[in-house]
Order: sequence, then C-alpha cells, then structure tokens
Amino acid sequence: MTTGDDVQLVTFKVAGQDFAFNIFQVERILRYEAPAPLPKAPDFLEGVLQYQGTAVPLIDLRKRLGVAAPHREETRTVILEWDGGNIGIVVDAVTEVLQLAATEVTAPPGLVKGLAADYITGLVVKNGRTIIVLNTSRLLSSQEKLALETAVQEKAQA
Repeated sequence: MTTGDDVQLVTFKVAGQDFAFNIFQVERILRYEAPAPLPKAPDFLEGVLQYQGTAVPLIDLRKRLGVAAPHREETRTVILEWDGGNIGIVVDAVTEVLQLAATEVTAPPGLVKGLAADYITGLVVKNGRTIIVLNTSRLLSSQEKLALETAVQEKAQA
C-alpha cells in the first residue's frame, strides 16, 4: 500500500557515495555510450547523445562533482526530464529504486553550504548508508545552462 507521502528514488553511485534522483525526473537509464563531442563546452559537458531523435546534452556528474571519472562496465547514463527537455547524466552505477516515506528525506544539515547545498534536495539515512538526493533543476547554474544551450545549438547548426 502506498500513500501520497511516499517517495521513490533512483539511487546511484558516484565515487563510492550514494546519490539519488526522484523517480519522477528519471525518464530512462541507458548503458553508457560515448557522446558526440561539443566544441568549446565546459569540461563536465561530455557532448550530446542522440535520444529519441533529439540531441540530448550529456553531463558527467563525476566531473561535475570533481571526482575521477573512469568508464566501467556498470557506468550508466540517466536520462532526466529537465527544463522542458531531456538531459543525460553519467554516473558510476545505478543501484536501486528505493521507496520510502517522504519523512525519511531530511533537509541537508546547515553545514552543507555553497555550491553543494544548491544541488541537494535532502538526505536519506538508510541501513547505514547516507544517500544524497539531488535537485536536478539546480545541477547547472544559469550561466552553465546558457553555455550548454549555445554549445548544443552550434552543434545542431554545424
């Protein structure tokens, strides 16, 4: 039985840390495929993927968070609904879909400030794991969104 107060999270790992997106923002999970590179793109923007007939920007969350980003067998691309379209996020591995009560997602502690605080919707502590729930709409700053849109448009026109 589920109530309106349940949350479903898609959990994944980046550099050994557990993260999650709300399942409503996740459209698909794909095996990692190298994207078409974008000239003049920020470092964490790997390029664009063809997804359902459109070019979807691919962001390497590992580079975004400043950690090593090797590609392995379990590396995945999570396609998110984002800003009226889609965006691909590269993660080390997708681990599970977790269903829990909304009350189990707590606000990040006050000591999480600055850049990181913008990304974080909340924290879940479950079975000794701390899962950081990310705010997908805030993964990029407005300048970065602009740079991304420009790079994708230039690629489309090329």
